[in-house]
Amino acid sequence: MTKILERYPVIILLLVCLVIFFCNLNELYVNIMEARNFVTAREMLTENNWLLTTLNGLPRYEKPPLPTWLTALSATVFGMKSLFALRLPAALAATLMVWMMYRLNLKVHQNKRSGLFAGLILATSFYVIFSGRNGQWDIFTHAFMLTSIYFLYTLFEEEKQMWKNALLAGIFAGASFLSKGPVSLYTLFLPFLIAYGVAYKYRNFTKKILPAILFIAVMIVSGLWWFVYVRIADPETFVAIASEEATNWGSYNIRPFYYYWSFFTQSGIWTIPAFVGLLYPYLKNRVSDKKAYLFSLLWTISSVVLLSVIPEKKSRYLLPVLLPLAMNTAFYIEYLVRTFASLKNKKETFPVYFNFGLIALIGVSFPVAGYIFFRKELQGLWLPFILASIFLFGIGVLMFRHLAKKNIQHVFLLTIAFIMSIILFGFPLENTFSNDNTAFNNIDRLAAQAARENINIYSFGEQAPEMIWEYKKIAPRLDAKSPVRVPEENSFGVLVTLSEETEFKRIFATDFNIRLKETFDINYTAGKEERNYRERLVSRYYILNKKP
Repeated sequence: MTKILERYPVIILLLVCLVIFFCNLNELYVNIMEARNFVTAREMLTENNWLLTTLNGLPRYEKPPLPTWLTALSATVFGMKSLFALRLPAALAATLMVWMMYRLNLKVHQNKRSGLFAGLILATSFYVIFSGRNGQWDIFTHAFMLTSIYFLYTLFEEEKQMWKNALLAGIFAGASFLSKGPVSLYTLFLPFLIAYGVAYKYRNFTKKILPAILFIAVMIVSGLWWFVYVRIADPETFVAIASEEATNWGSYNIRPFYYYWSFFTQSGIWTIPAFVGLLYPYLKNRVSDKKAYLFSLLWTISSVVLLSVIPEKKSRYLLPVLLPLAMNTAFYIEYLVRTFASLKNKKETFPVYFNFGLIALIGVSFPVAGYIFFRKELQGLWLPFILASIFLFGIGVLMFRHLAKKNIQHVFLLTIAFIMSIILFGFPLENTFSNDNTAFNNIDRLAAQAARENINIYSFGEQAPEMIWEYKKIAPRLDAKSPVRVPEENSFGVLVTLSEETEFKRIFATDFNIRLKETFDINYTAGKEERNYRERLVSRYYILNKKP
């Protein structure tokens, strides 16, 4: 098995990524972050808004456009109706990130098996799976920045092809900036520079000053040109949006400094190994490359500390931490593979048995537990349930067997197979979570209906991006500017958010007869009495007729 891993690491990585990021890619509902990206991509294609990007016809400059461009291009090839096509660029970006993690680890540690471990851990970390299967911005910015870091590390460490490495590093850093602004520059790139400086001290850097200047110049030009263009083309809106975004960093979703201290739990199935890998006094004399281990540890900790300084905090912002954390955790896994068979200390063996034994137990118990949990909703889904049961049960049994033999390499690979089986056979079972919202009413047919009735539809209040996505067209917002715009038609339709309903009626009731025609509710998985019910996903459709 070791020879296979060392001979075909790239093929193994690509096969794992193919299953994890590409299979059943169209199963989940479109979330709010995806909807913003998808609507903007649609308006690029329908309205030709490629540079001055829009959401429901209004400027959408909060995020740079590179991921949306890629989404629009994919939709051009495969169709705007295909969720697989819309999420495909994110899956490709996640695959790039995993591959570059393997290559960077190979440069740093010069060990193919350890590099493969790092790539596999990254690919199967919880939030990487989530981000790589969603058409949002985060996976793009960090994938491109990791690629830039790979070429920059090569520039720092090698004398050959310095100008080429500097150029490529600059291009990919610019692509990262064009994906989500300076986010990855701060959360991934700056921590890398800190860690590299402490661990490797920028040896012989004087010879590389000019290529480094080229890197900075290329990064600035390729990363900032869109911002400069929008600042010139639409200065007032750009400044207003930029000011609001900057304010949010210090006044929105504020959390205490220690909010991210449980960051290792975002790796999901690797939570315990990730935590043990962070115990430097324990592991420093056990790893095969002490300096490389110090580098990955400092990179991880620096990223967490820099994120903690920012007042605005969300769990998903920890995605960049998972990259160096995967490299760091790989050192611990590699140590276990080498030595676990001979370990006698229960303090060292207990976390291993507990972590992988728990995964094995979940696999073995899935057929019974899954049937009890899903049995009422399995009609039409028996095949994926049976396949999931067979694979997860079999993997669980094999994990117990190899744990008993202390063969951690096989246990590790079976853990990867466990995640792959969930993606392949478990994801279709999400359809068992039936929609219990009795008021559910999709808006997806309204645009076609309005076209048949020859009536224009507008909106009042900020419609949820998911609502605009399902509507399939722009619903021009009447209250986007002050004073409120009043359409010239004698008869028209208006989509009104619940929070703005009173204001809407106050403004239009004097000159128009207002009739509620329909209420659209796209809460897919929660009824009105449930905690997860969102009023923002409800919109009232009114018909207005001008009074004589």
